[in-house]
Amino acid sequence: MAIRRSNLAEIKPGEVVLVGIPFDTNSSFLQGPAKAPPLIIEALESDSANYFTEDFKNLSEHAGVCWLGNASFADYFEIEKVILEILNRQAIPFVLGGDHSITYPVMKAMEQHHKALNILHFDAHGDLYDSLNGNRYSHASPFARIMEDGLAQGLTQVGIRTLNQHQQEQVQRFGVTVIDMKSWSPEVDLNISGPVYLSFDMDVLDPAFAPGVSHHEPGGFTTREVLTMLQKLDLDIVGLDLVEYNPDRDVYGLTAMTAAKLVKELLAGLI
Repeated sequence: MAIRRSNLAEIKPGEVVLVGIPFDTNSSFLQGPAKAPPLIIEALESDSANYFTEDFKNLSEHAGVCWLGNASFADYFEIEKVILEILNRQAIPFVLGGDHSITYPVMKAMEQHHKALNILHFDAHGDLYDSLNGNRYSHASPFARIMEDGLAQGLTQVGIRTLNQHQQEQVQRFGVTVIDMKSWSPEVDLNISGPVYLSFDMDVLDPAFAPGVSHHEPGGFTTREVLTMLQKLDLDIVGLDLVEYNPDRDVYGLTAMTAAKLVKELLAGLI
């Protein structure tokens, strides 16, 4: 048994479409996340686990979920077209990255179908740099571009633990809500009204739980804390991504399995 394979022509309205965006050219430190999407699916389908979510939904060949495979695109900006093709079929894109820079072209597509979007963003980093190393499309900058272009009406960031002076100024400039690690508690309410795009960076987890990321930032969440947060969400999620898994830094496939577990629990809230 496996997650159902599909192609664009077969996508039906209301389906959740897993699609790989194998892109890491805008990574500032290490490359490797471009290799991630099929490895996450491989972990999801591993015989070492099963297809049941913790609320007892069976994802095996579930009619409402399909895997489109890795998308083909000529350059960074063509990622927008890939997502538009899914949205035009009235489906929900679940994007597997790739580095976090992909969220900007994805959001350019999302905004064309869903106005007044809010973003819920899990990350160790704010990714709000105006540019990094001269690159305005760096994986450290997608949310600066998104907010600058008015692609979202609000941005809530959870798990941040790397803010510097520049990014704090960007937080104030764009009116970002930041729930940083030192301020977080299990009682924090993350439910947001209206359509929501959820962006999940694997390095929001402490590197003890997810070593397979490019930027190890201690002091993050446990896997259980993140799962509990995701399971408590009551949101109108219209699109989402999971990014920054770097297989080159993984240990025994631990981070791949963690990513797959997160994908399963996010799917549970959508189907």
